[in-house]
Amino acid sequence: MTELRVYLPIEDLQPQFAAYLSSPSRARAYPPFRGQNSLIIEVAPALSIHRITDLALKAAPDMEPGILFTERQFGLLELHADDMADLTAAGQAILKGIGAKPTDQLAPKVLYHDIIEDLSDQHAIILNRSRDGSILVPGVALLIYEMTPALFACVAANEAEKAAPNCTLNDVQMMGATGRIFMSGTLADMKLARDRITEVLENIKGRPA
Repeated sequence: MTELRVYLPIEDLQPQFAAYLSSPSRARAYPPFRGQNSLIIEVAPALSIHRITDLALKAAPDMEPGILFTERQFGLLELHADDMADLTAAGQAILKGIGAKPTDQLAPKVLYHDIIEDLSDQHAIILNRSRDGSILVPGVALLIYEMTPALFACVAANEAEKAAPNCTLNDVQMMGATGRIFMSGTLADMKLARDRITEVLENIKGRPA
């Protein structure tokens, strides 16, 4: 049996988040570009992701896989395309192949969020040593947001960038036990981003963890 943990369509990839997904530490295959659409799937056991990949690419061979990754317990696939219809066709083939529906995924759970105003020099320096995105500068407002499953950080980051396009996406941690977002900018923009993330996560349907 294949357990569907995350079924996550993301429309209109934003510039910073698309660049993050395209970085060498994330994209193992074809990099996505701004304006494209994405479908991200997580399943268990981990190796069942290869059956998912086979189902998807045979249903819509013009799509590009960006990430195919197996963790200790879970398998992850990211697909992207210009046309959302291609991703919809792939998603339907995947769901049919494993006998699941989108709401069989786990519902996201917010674990923590905060906005740190006027980031100190020392705090910015230590965070920059482990960042995967853009650099943090002192004096900005820093939004930190944590949720589970980790992959929901992807849609959260993309929607936050839509809500606050002048923000800086400093880091998105999309694999592991929890998902985390580090985003900076003005206090007003960080409040907009925080509220949009919360709204998006609350509207995603799924089963309780």
